[in-house]
Amino acid sequence: MNAWQHRVLALAAIAQAIALVKQMARFGSFRQPHFARTVLDSVLNQNPTDFTDLYPQPADLQLGLEYLLLQIGPSRNKDVELTRYMVGVLALERKLNKNPAALKTLGERLAHIGRQRHQFQFSDDTVITSMAGTYSDVISPLGPPLKISGKQDVLQQPSAQHMIRALLLAAIRNTVLWRQYGGKRRQFIFSRQRMVRVAQQLLRDIREHSEPQA
Repeated sequence: MNAWQHRVLALAAIAQAIALVKQMARFGSFRQPHFARTVLDSVLNQNPTDFTDLYPQPADLQLGLEYLLLQIGPSRNKDVELTRYMVGVLALERKLNKNPAALKTLGERLAHIGRQRHQFQFSDDTVITSMAGTYSDVISPLGPPLKISGKQDVLQQPSAQHMIRALLLAAIRNTVLWRQYGGKRRQFIFSRQRMVRVAQQLLRDIREHSEPQA
């Protein structure tokens, strides 16, 4: 893969995380849970050898690619809510990047959660709760809180709150990844068409490989 493919897939991971935030906030569950697992797993892989160490199969980011194209492609059916979440996540990651103390604390907290999961086999619910706490303690204080829209009876459930915050942490983690691969805000203006073409090609490749062979 080239640098543009890596950048677009990282953006797709951000889009996937925030699209799943919207799903959780409205329905309290996911239509396709494996898409959530993909982005949540990326949070605890802090020292990947390369991009494919995080995302071996681009198909695992298909949902994110579809939502990304909806936002940056020619369609007029933009999702204003997802745009607001993405702008907020980009702003929070930028503040995180300028705060060495927060970066250090985040690294320490994620390393601890990684040990909970891999060494002590803590339950998925416990790991999600720890990730949510990390988002609340380290990321939220960096700027105005993201206002999440949804059904109040869902948003009042602790399990939904924890999953939403864990997914927002995943969105932050993949924003860091996007910047590491050369992602910049100005590319949304000056390189939008290139990003659209790359996303479209990635989706075509995914769909071709998923079609049953005759």
